[in-house]
Amino acid sequence: MTNSSDAPTRTVTVAGTGAIGTAVARTLLKAGLTVTVWNRTSSRTSALVDDGATAVDSVGDAVLASELTLLTVTDYSALDDVFAELDAVPGGLGGRTVVALCTGSAADADRTAARAESSGALYLDAGVQTAPEDIGTPAATILYGGSRHAFDRHLSVLELLSTARHVGENPAAAAVWDLTLFGVWYDAQLGLLRALTAAREAGLDVAGFAETAAIQLGHVVAAAADTAGEVLDGEYPRGPADLREHRMVVDELVAQRAGSALGDGGLTDVSRLLDLEIGAGRGDLGLTAVTLPSGRQRDQP
Repeated sequence: MTNSSDAPTRTVTVAGTGAIGTAVARTLLKAGLTVTVWNRTSSRTSALVDDGATAVDSVGDAVLASELTLLTVTDYSALDDVFAELDAVPGGLGGRTVVALCTGSAADADRTAARAESSGALYLDAGVQTAPEDIGTPAATILYGGSRHAFDRHLSVLELLSTARHVGENPAAAAVWDLTLFGVWYDAQLGLLRALTAAREAGLDVAGFAETAAIQLGHVVAAAADTAGEVLDGEYPRGPADLREHRMVVDELVAQRAGSALGDGGLTDVSRLLDLEIGAGRGDLGLTAVTLPSGRQRDQP
């Protein structure tokens, strides 16, 4: 069976039945699809078999059973082990679509795509921006990079799992998007933790401070689209402060955070960038100017 038909996908394999894989398989079963499951520890598929799935003994048999395989394994190291077994499938994967749902680097995605394509499969790399309990609900988002044809072909299935967003033909697109989104969360969360720690150590009302911190974070969120426009257009309006004024605050924060177990959040490097821009005569620009592309000569006003 291949993906050549225009008929909606009705047979799906879920390889890997951890928390995400189990949620995915149950969502597909509830939608009335025929679901094959495989897990390296076979006993972990028993509950899904009770729900109506069919378990098989090898990942090769699992992939050959369906038009579409969702590889819901722990990481790309586990994917390498899976593809080591799939490489031995006689005749390859015959135009089937393989989707890898795990977090990793662009290099991981590119390497896995090459292995999938060498076996004759269409490949999608997926970034799961959701918790297992939200799979199958409007709260879930999964990002996909790779074959647009494969994405469109199986969209009716992918939309059962989440809001499905194709972010680029390059398989690495979803990996970069996914990991960078996690970076936004870590930057914001760790920034908040630094601030709450500083408030506690200064003897401030931490709960009251948190209320004002939420307002400050809200300003960043509200301005996200405008900030993206500045980065894309290469225009850096002053905004609430110019670079000279920002440097004064940043340097005070570097001093305040000196010796903190959580570090200074990269502000020492930001201070250096501010010095470069101010020294090049661009001190009247806004903070977004620190994102000037590395290939641009910073000594050109």
